[in-house]
Amino acid sequence: MAVLEVKNIHKSFGRTEVLKGIDFTLEAGQVLTIIGSSGSGKTTLLRCLNSLEFADKGQIVVGGDMIFDAESNKRLSESELRQNRLHFGLVFQNFNLFPQYSVLENVTLAPRLLNKGTKEEIEKNALELIDSVGLLDKKDNYPCELSGGQQQRVAIARALAMNPKILCFDEPTSALDPELTGEVLKVIRSLAEKHMTMIIVTHEMTFAHDVSDKIIFMDNGVIAEEGSPAILENPESERLQAFLTSF
Repeated sequence: MAVLEVKNIHKSFGRTEVLKGIDFTLEAGQVLTIIGSSGSGKTTLLRCLNSLEFADKGQIVVGGDMIFDAESNKRLSESELRQNRLHFGLVFQNFNLFPQYSVLENVTLAPRLLNKGTKEEIEKNALELIDSVGLLDKKDNYPCELSGGQQQRVAIARALAMNPKILCFDEPTSALDPELTGEVLKVIRSLAEKHMTMIIVTHEMTFAHDVSDKIIFMDNGVIAEEGSPAILENPESERLQAFLTSF
């Protein structure tokens, strides 16, 4: 059974139709990379999956459970929305760390608020995650004392602290200087090697080719091409060919 099924997702903002019928599935342990030009709908799709936006049409199924059905008249409660969001971890472009909290506090905050264990259990898990992204020596530092790459690694540890079924990345290196990009991609690559189920929106084509099980190319709100990483070497559509020549 697929861990994620996305069925006929449509989303408009005013008269602008951003998503025009998106369908795909994702198996547990797979890495799906979504590529495409700015404005193709990639970030909007991620936000719909995470219930930060609500599709106008379509369904989202996680682990066999329908978590969103636009055709249903049922309005989800705040607790139901919160539960739906727990299926996904989301790492943003710009880190979104809390500046007033240390690295350790940023990683433990959500688990503490949602009572995901005792204080000792939550802190132990957080320290293990911080260590796994190579920042144990920075656990008491504040975001302003970290480089952009270090802040993004903290953001990854924070997302993992909630033990999501699917970890989503929205252009995780776009705000980083080139020399800092590698350290973040190394962490994501290590998660892929551990068979973490992930959806990655990125412009890092070599990385996408190496780490992905499946690649989706979005263009103007639709999936224009999808398949194995081999589509980056032998694209079938003219639009994907043109997109790849821009790198």
